[in-house]
Amino acid sequence: MDIISFLLDFILHVDKHLEAFVQSYGVWVYALLFLIIFVETGLVVMPFLPGDSLLFVVGALCGAGLMSYPVAVSVLLLAAVLGDQCNFTIGRYFGPKVFKWENSRLFNKAAFDRTHNFYERYGGITIILARFMPFLRTFAPFVAGVAAMSRVKFTLFNVAGAVIWVLGICTAGFFLGSIPWVKVNLDKIIWAMILVPGLIVLFGAWKARNQPVT
Repeated sequence: MDIISFLLDFILHVDKHLEAFVQSYGVWVYALLFLIIFVETGLVVMPFLPGDSLLFVVGALCGAGLMSYPVAVSVLLLAAVLGDQCNFTIGRYFGPKVFKWENSRLFNKAAFDRTHNFYERYGGITIILARFMPFLRTFAPFVAGVAAMSRVKFTLFNVAGAVIWVLGICTAGFFLGSIPWVKVNLDKIIWAMILVPGLIVLFGAWKARNQPVT
């Protein structure tokens, strides 16, 4: 099995892979969880890794007694916060380099000014809501960095969003994961957690692209 096939299988059957990893490697699962969430939120080139579905499955495994809920949530919170901070820092680092090209076709000063103003005004709620949207979760902190959003403001909403995201979905998995119907249909739930937010993002992007310029 090549790496792409393995990643696809892992994303679609994250429950089975995580349970097998716990049984084989025990506490090392927490290191794996940290790595996945940190990379998914911290590297703009890795938006396809599991996020919402992973958190739900972790909560379900904690509810089944296979993992520690306090440890898992703490590790995931740390990974989510540090991942967004890393992504934001990358955006802040590359942003000024791009902005030097004001006379090039790659730089649009008016677009940058609009993005900067947007993030200063609505960046907080954007960072929080993006936590629940695949792809946007990865790109929002990077764009916030490029747009030169205040680091203090970003950090405040980064932590708030991470707490709501991790605690909300892990807790839902903890209490709902043991319900027989949920256990039987977990694969469908994972598909829904991947496709539904993704379709919302695509619709929003399509609508924004086709909106008349004023």
